[in-house]
Amino acid sequence: MTAPFWKRILKPAIYVAVGILVAFPLFSISYFTMVRTSTPQFCAMCHEIRFAYNTWKTSTHVNNGQGFVADCMDCHLPAPHQTFDFFYAKTAHGIKDIIVHFTQDEYDHALNREKAYASFKNIQCLKCHRNILYIPEKRGAMLAHRSVLHARPGYEKRCVDCHRDLVHNPSPVYAYKQFEEGYRGL
Repeated sequence: MTAPFWKRILKPAIYVAVGILVAFPLFSISYFTMVRTSTPQFCAMCHEIRFAYNTWKTSTHVNNGQGFVADCMDCHLPAPHQTFDFFYAKTAHGIKDIIVHFTQDEYDHALNREKAYASFKNIQCLKCHRNILYIPEKRGAMLAHRSVLHARPGYEKRCVDCHRDLVHNPSPVYAYKQFEEGYRGL
């Protein structure tokens, strides 16, 4: 004996339709929220982060001869294709910033910078700087990067061990590195 038409076809079709009607708006709202909250301008809405935003704008991560801009997410969050890690880290950073906003009287930029540097992994820099093993004009830099990326056990280093002052330093002017004296890149 076969089940009636409504149980075989209509009931599953109704479940699928209701699922789509519920899931699509939830997904759209979540995606829209993530996109809107993933911009440097959104990060700068908090007065605690305004200093970091202003110093980022004058850094070479924004102003460079290549025209590339690395924003907050590129350095402070895992790659977006690591979906779970990305959403977890983004949520944790947001909750931490809200708690700090309401609980601390004064935001300690130096302390928080050190905490951020302590948490950075080389993979975060390598998302953008993939070609650091091929710098023909700068053989010393190429060899130094090779010793970091392929370090012997016990000699591991992080990118920020050498590159500490690239971003979030107060500067009254935009510093285009290609116009600095002695620059040999590009």
